[in-house]
Amino acid sequence: MSQSVLYSKVKNWYLSNFEIFSKRLNGSKNFFNEIREKAVAKFTELDFPTRKNEEWKYTDITPILKYNFVPSALVSIPKLTLDEINKLLFKDFDFYLATIVNGVFVEELSNLENLPKGVIIGSLNKILKDRPELFDNYANDFLSIDNIFNALNNVYAYDGLVMIVEKNVIIDKPIQVLFINGNNESEVLSSPKNLIIAKENSQLSVIFNYRGFGDKKYFTNSTVNVSIDEGAILDYYKIQEENEDSYHIEKIDVIQSTKSVFNQFNINFGGELVRNDINTKLNGEYIETHFYGLYLVQGKQHVDNHTLIDHAKPNCLSNELYKGILDDNSHGVFNGKIFVRPGAQKTNAYQQNKAVLLSSGAKLDTKPQLEIFADDVKCTHGAAVGHLDESAEFYIRSRGVPEELAKSILIRAFANDVVEMMKIGELKEQINHKIFEHLHRIEFKNN
Repeated sequence: MSQSVLYSKVKNWYLSNFEIFSKRLNGSKNFFNEIREKAVAKFTELDFPTRKNEEWKYTDITPILKYNFVPSALVSIPKLTLDEINKLLFKDFDFYLATIVNGVFVEELSNLENLPKGVIIGSLNKILKDRPELFDNYANDFLSIDNIFNALNNVYAYDGLVMIVEKNVIIDKPIQVLFINGNNESEVLSSPKNLIIAKENSQLSVIFNYRGFGDKKYFTNSTVNVSIDEGAILDYYKIQEENEDSYHIEKIDVIQSTKSVFNQFNINFGGELVRNDINTKLNGEYIETHFYGLYLVQGKQHVDNHTLIDHAKPNCLSNELYKGILDDNSHGVFNGKIFVRPGAQKTNAYQQNKAVLLSSGAKLDTKPQLEIFADDVKCTHGAAVGHLDESAEFYIRSRGVPEELAKSILIRAFANDVVEMMKIGELKEQINHKIFEHLHRIEFKNN
């Protein structure tokens, strides 16, 4: 089957399922209707990206298109127990819990009791129906479409998570959002649409924990819109540990206002083919943005991280550090772009990407980009790809340390720059453990 025929067949599959999906809604009217109508037209118009597309030149999305994924609204939600949920959580610290199963908020599997006054967390679909006025200033954010996968997410927009923190509210403990995707009955397309609004001088910490369920292949196609108002601080942890034969594409769009701070951690363990698009616009002065990324891939896994930091106003700081650990025949991609607009003087922007290849079959493509249209700025970027330091390994082994443990010590040291920036100590230790678990290495613990 030719590529063009395959692409046409896949588009027809999703469009035909949309008719069934629309009938299931029984004519219900809400803000999503406008989103879906525009998205169907856009999805029909757009093509799936090929490697001739500059933004996708290192990633072949054909494997995703070989399956007829069924939109999650057309299949039953897996029945999960609290014990099953508990096994998937990051633990040993206090947190609020929101659970999303195949893109649908499940209240009985969540624990959002005793939220501080001025905090709304729950089903996007339900809150849109009950309090549509909350979304008046954010409607256009939902309509942003960069590629056909974003359009597909909007076509099946139905539910997801909404999180609104009012002015001056500080949430006392993290919000862990558990996304469970997959099904034992069907190959599912999960399309959560998520919104986080941190209003003036608010503070919160969010953990997006992506996990898989069942033995069928599935496709997570998610979008996250984030608004950080003046003086607000958001610590955002995305930890993706989906099934290793699953597919995962996510777009995060962030808009920051004056004096806000955004700390974003993007940790990837799972997935057969993963694409993360992370876009932040610094839309005020004296803003700080920090991106920390760590990706660990093995077998034939493929992880593609695309980041964009848009300096739209002067006197702002961005700092980006991405590290990759690649084994077997895995493939990593890092494309990081810093854009400094005219007038964005006194910008300080730093970007660094490093990767370690643990085998001769592992591969990394890296493409750092700077586009600067202001003359009073400090902007740097760098990239380095290599193997574990042989001289350091020799030095460690000369002290009587076995070979595999010596490699583990070096792996932990390499990942440490990213992991140590995490502010939740218990989460930091659990991520360290997962690094060695995922790579099937002896764990080195720094006591």
